[in-house]
Amino acid sequence: MVDLYRQHQPIQAEIEESIQKVIQSATFINGSQVKEFVEKLASFLNIKFIIPCGNGTDALQIALMSLNLEEGDEILLPAFNYVAAAEVILLLKLKPVFVDVDLDTFNICTAAIEEKISTRTKVLIPTHLFGQMADMDAIMNLAAKYKLFVLEDAAQSLGATYTFPSGKRVYAGTVGDIGITSFFPSKNLGCMGDGGAIFTNNPEIAERASQIANHGQKIKYVYNRIGINSRLDSIQAAVLNVKLSYFGSYLEGRKRAGQQYMELLSAGNLILPVLAGNRVHVFNQFTVKVDAAIRDELRAFLAKKGVPSMVYYPSPLHYHAPYKKYFSGSLVNSEKLCSQVLSLPIYPEIDAGLQEYIAAILLQGLNELAF
Repeated sequence: MVDLYRQHQPIQAEIEESIQKVIQSATFINGSQVKEFVEKLASFLNIKFIIPCGNGTDALQIALMSLNLEEGDEILLPAFNYVAAAEVILLLKLKPVFVDVDLDTFNICTAAIEEKISTRTKVLIPTHLFGQMADMDAIMNLAAKYKLFVLEDAAQSLGATYTFPSGKRVYAGTVGDIGITSFFPSKNLGCMGDGGAIFTNNPEIAERASQIANHGQKIKYVYNRIGINSRLDSIQAAVLNVKLSYFGSYLEGRKRAGQQYMELLSAGNLILPVLAGNRVHVFNQFTVKVDAAIRDELRAFLAKKGVPSMVYYPSPLHYHAPYKKYFSGSLVNSEKLCSQVLSLPIYPEIDAGLQEYIAAILLQGLNELAF
């Protein structure tokens, strides 16, 4: 699905040199490479504060802890989603409230949000899924109306942009009160292990998040609040420093590959990703929709031809044992998508010829399985 060796090979010498500097300095925790990366990423995203941490799930936990929530407060999040946000919500003794998603963009359905809001609702989490941002104009208007915090999950969409009606263009993770991302190796900007970060323009939230990530400390051995231990290692920051220099080209590569698939598959009996006009999709995944009756057979057909594929996600969150009791009823779109979605290999360096092969095999499979 992702050829990480292909990405690392051209910059291997730069990465090795950057890592060697960490080894020579012996500052493996909070070294100069971490500070350099934070400054460079903040400049790229045009955000005031970035708090690096150990991974994207920690980033979600730290972000929620920094909002001074109370036990039982309700958090709105999409049901068609990875589990990280939901599990963190329950670990913090908060209440997840699952919201349906839009069939076209796969993101949280803004029309379905308002009916889920109660007097206990405190936070809205739009997950910018697959590389395209949610409808942040509508989300920020709802947040203002009901006085909600907005926590953007940009783990799959770092580098994606949204243009407001005013013409203001912003990056994923920088619009709401707080945002997070992951530097998992397959992400748009990935390290060679685990890593994550929290973004905010609010100095008070930034201060709390920074302390929480460091055992609740601002000054060593002075514990101001309950915290956790979550740090971005200097070696991972050294890798990210190199890759951040190429991040713009990685994003362009993803967009090129996404457009190539759109053209190659335009005549197929499937539904292609919908590209919202005011948003730039950066294709962390290229996800199509196919007839649920043949989706799994199609995956098997692709596998026989040497083409990998993935299903993100095979079932919505409210179907899983730990979360069932927090929802009763049906979320039609989320449930429908889980039976239809199919993701194809995509990464910045993917060859046009390989994409042509993948598209040809996919179209062949669709034709054969239709009869």
